[in-house]
Parts: sequence; structure tokens; C-alpha cells
Amino acid sequence: MNKKILALVLACMMTLVACFAMAETLTVTAWDPNFNIPALEAAAADYKAEHPDFELVINTVSGSSDVELAMTTAGSSGDYSTLPDIVLFQDHYIQRYVADYPDAWQNLEGAAINWDDFGAEKLSYSTINGTHYGVPVDNGTAIFAYRVDILEQCGYTLADVTGITWDRFIEIGEDVWAKTGKYLLSMDGSGNDLPYMMLQAEGLSQFKDGEPFIVENEAMVQIISKLVEMIQKNILFLSNDWTGYTDGSIMGDQVAGVMNGNWIIPTISQVADNSGKWEITTLPTLTGAEGYAANGGSSLYITANCKNPDLAKDFLAKTFGGSTKTYDAALRDGGVITCCISAGQSDVYKEGVPFFNGQPIYSDIVEMGSHVPIVEQNDYHYTCRQYIGAAIQEILMGSDVATALQNAESQLRFAMDL
Repeated sequence: MNKKILALVLACMMTLVACFAMAETLTVTAWDPNFNIPALEAAAADYKAEHPDFELVINTVSGSSDVELAMTTAGSSGDYSTLPDIVLFQDHYIQRYVADYPDAWQNLEGAAINWDDFGAEKLSYSTINGTHYGVPVDNGTAIFAYRVDILEQCGYTLADVTGITWDRFIEIGEDVWAKTGKYLLSMDGSGNDLPYMMLQAEGLSQFKDGEPFIVENEAMVQIISKLVEMIQKNILFLSNDWTGYTDGSIMGDQVAGVMNGNWIIPTISQVADNSGKWEITTLPTLTGAEGYAANGGSSLYITANCKNPDLAKDFLAKTFGGSTKTYDAALRDGGVITCCISAGQSDVYKEGVPFFNGQPIYSDIVEMGSHVPIVEQNDYHYTCRQYIGAAIQEILMGSDVATALQNAESQLRFAMDL
């Protein structure tokens, strides 16, 4: 064969091989090397077992804000070439970014995913105008964890704090404080996520038809009143910041109860001496029905820069779309709890957890997540939390509830340019 022809043939073959190799590689950007990254590594290993030529290149950034900045920069310039194939994105922010930069994303229509196998509330973030854009990763379902040893000292069991009203919770909290000097609940005064979860457990939002729903929201008024009462009666420990919340109250052994997204579990579990002393249950409500809520969480999205969306869809579908192997490893290696209902029924999920007194908390959390009600979301979610937190401080300093909440709503309306 002519040397020139041979060289040309070899060059073409090398090009085809390179293209094939590139076609089997995906890039993803995410944060948290102790949480999300192990989950992605688990998914990559799972998919590679059936696709030996597959490689997932993971770009680890310091936080979700880095992803948001990259998307903003690319979206503002209209140049998506700097983006990875897939990004991990916060649930509470995604709808705004899809609205602002609709061309930056590729939807997941056609992906072989049983969407009915996920909790409806979780999917409500990544489903926009009836179209699926993201695959859920971490489960943000809220839990109420109690020190059952302290409850028992005061004559209570976990059943006594399950399916109760906030009024009954306050009665028990007063008793626990009187007998042990411990708070029955804590809250980060800089994040103010507790009012949101309490309201969602009632099936309500801080927004209605795109506008603030605070002053005329009777459940919100009652919830804020209950929170203030709990603070004043030493039932709720209100920290100044996140460090005070985690290190001071939870790990500092000041509290007998913690209510937050289940991602708080690693914080609770850091105190080895408390192993076997904690159990989890649902949230109290104003009516006494068992309450369900969520706080936090993220999903994976395909960007406009992905040159092989079919590969990306297949990878996501066969891993986070429902693979027990992916989710079992993600749970063991990074503590990531699935949002996929069937995956939450695996033997790994049903194992009793020694730290939580042998309770199979992970399968319980997946079950709880299937009951979280869908409530209206808004781009000003975190801004609202800021003003609600300020209102609580105003009331503690002597303002009446109605005035403080009116101030919060007025400030929020101004921020929203309404």
C-alpha cells in the first residue's frame, strides 16, 4: 500500500478512535468532596461496569455558588463552551436559571427514567413547564431527630413526640427544660430555615401566585408566634450563626432535638458518645397530623455544551435514575440519601443504623420524602427567609407579631420590585 495512503488511513483511524473515546467521556462539575463527589464516583463506577470505555471527569469546586457564577457568566455572554457536560445545581435556584438562560440547558425528555419513582415534591423543582430538566441526587427530606435517652429521663418515648401539635410539643419542651436544662429544638438564626419547614409541613408556602404570602397567611402567623414562644420558654435554642447551631447546640450537647434536612445527620453523628441515643420521626404540625417537609437538595443537569446528550441521558438514567448499586454506594461512601423510592427499599437502606438506636433511618427518610407536599417556590426563597428571621428578632425585642410580619412582607415586596 502506498505510504501516503497508509498514513492517511491510519490518521483517519486515529481520528475515529479519538472521536469514539471522546464520545464515551463526560465532564461534570459539583461541590463537596465528602458528599456529592463520592456519589458521582459511585455512579461512574456503576456505569463503567457495563460500559468499559466510559470515563466521568469530575471537576470539584468549593461550593454551589461557583456553579451558579459559571452559569451566569456563560449565560450572559451566550458562550456555553466553558461549561461541562453536566452540572450539579441547587434545587431552589434552578427554575430562575432556566428562565434567565433557557438556551444553557438540554432537557431530559426521552431519558429512560421512571419519574413516578421519585417523590413529587423533589421533582417539582427540576420539572419546568411540564418538562424534565434534572435528575435528583440528594434527598433533602426534613427529619426530627430526638435524644431518646433524654426523652426517657423525662417520661416520654418517640411515640409521644410523633404526630403531635406544636402546642403539645411546647408542653413537652417545658418539661424537658425543667428536668434536664436542655432545649428540645434549635435553630440557626442566620439561616432561618425552620419557619419554612414548619410552613411546608402545613402544605403552605411563603408565596402565593408569585407574591409574598405572609401577613394574610394564618398558618405563618401562628408558626412565628409558636417559635417566639419556644424561644422565650427555653424550648428553642436560637443561635447567632451556623457554627453556634452545629458546634454549640447540636454537638455541644445543649439540645435534645434537631429538625432539619436529613443532611444534618453527619453533624449529629460526630459525637460518638451519643451513639444509640438518637432516633428520628416526622415533624409536629399545628393540627397534630404528622408533618413532612424538605430543606435543601440538588439535581444533575445537562448543559448546552454537552456534545453527546444521548450518552449523558443514558448515564443519568442508569445511575441516579434508579440504580440500587449507585445509591447504595453513594450512601455508604458519602451519606447521600436517594430520592428514588424503589432504590430506598434495598437491603442497604433497610439496615438498622447503630448510632440511631438500630432504626433503619435511611429507608424511613425515603418513605417520608414521598409524602412531602408540593408548595409554591420562588426565586426570592432565601431573601424571604432573611426577612422572616429579622421579624422574629423584632418580636423578641418587643414588637407585636402583626407589625413585624408586615415589615417583613413590605421589605420582601420592595426587594421583588412589587
